[in-house]
Amino acid sequence: MHDPVCFVQHPAARTVRHALYQRPASGALPRATRCYRCRSVVRYGWLRASSEHSSERHVLVTGVAGFLGFHAALKLATRGDRITGIDNFNAYYDPSLKRDRVRYLMRHAPAIRIIELDLADQKAVDELFASHRFTHVLHLAAQAGVRHSISHPHCYIQSNCVGFLHILEGVRNHHPQPPVLVYASSSSVYGLETQLPFRESMTADAPASLYAATKRANELMAFTYHHLYGIKTTGLRYFTVYGPWGRPDMAYYAFANAMHSGKPITLYRSGSAEPSRDFTYVDDAIDATVAALDRAYPWEVFNVGNHRMEPLSALVTSLEEAFGIVALKQHTGLQSGDVPATYADIGKAKELLDYDPKTSLREGIKKFAAWYQWYHVENRHAVEAGLGI
Repeated sequence: MHDPVCFVQHPAARTVRHALYQRPASGALPRATRCYRCRSVVRYGWLRASSEHSSERHVLVTGVAGFLGFHAALKLATRGDRITGIDNFNAYYDPSLKRDRVRYLMRHAPAIRIIELDLADQKAVDELFASHRFTHVLHLAAQAGVRHSISHPHCYIQSNCVGFLHILEGVRNHHPQPPVLVYASSSSVYGLETQLPFRESMTADAPASLYAATKRANELMAFTYHHLYGIKTTGLRYFTVYGPWGRPDMAYYAFANAMHSGKPITLYRSGSAEPSRDFTYVDDAIDATVAALDRAYPWEVFNVGNHRMEPLSALVTSLEEAFGIVALKQHTGLQSGDVPATYADIGKAKELLDYDPKTSLREGIKKFAAWYQWYHVENRHAVEAGLGI
């Protein structure tokens, strides 16, 4: 078995260099190793030797340790695409969940290469594109969270705008030709729009949060690069994606944590009306994502939702049924940056991507609950065995 060579972000030098990961004869995956050049300790050394790949497709997945990036990388690798994944493993939520996602990827799709890299580092991104030949770029890395953008605005500009600019420049300058670019937008771009359902033809010029503004800016930047340089770009406006391996800051996950610890969940209301969301199960969202990569339209934006607007109380009921726990509830007003309702018109995605979401909220929450029980409640040794630790 040969030793794989990859790129890593070195803690000391803050540059990207080649590093050799020594894989133990036992086949165990190291938690850390040392660069064979500078001897710096390099973490996230969970790479296995790459096997020969029959596919000519080489997909760069940004945010590979994140919720959507993890699921997309797993599906693409499983079907035979060659995958290079990058992530900065930031601490917006517990990085141990991100590390466990990567461990799971390494167990079930061992040929994936994982690189620790911050997209705000222009030199690192330039070197990444100069050293690989990507046919497709799936840009899912972003600083997420509507409310967090109110208290931490600068990191949203750095990650979502500066980081996206570096991706666009990397794609534009890529040889022999620019790769297809599919990127994550958000339903939040519709902002203060009150006409439902949301359609892609709406102006989306009244964002209710800085996070939404950065996502709308991404769409405009992508169009500009398509117009100037002919880059194929597709933006996906995801609507409240949920499911196994999800983000702990999202309502369904936070409610599950509160219910298991005996704490009340907080339900937000706008006057007497409770918020409604178009909840989209992650497998359905990934189907649309892969279809967008495969179709490679010159320039498009699609809603990726479930075309079902459901009140927050329906989410709580589904969680109570799945876990067999009655939630303690407390109510308060709608938070800054939130909107009262989201509802996706998915006619365009159905027509051009053959998108056909099939998972109801109740069914999707059951799948999330089964994963939650395994990951958080069952014996940790069994979980580590399942992760291949």
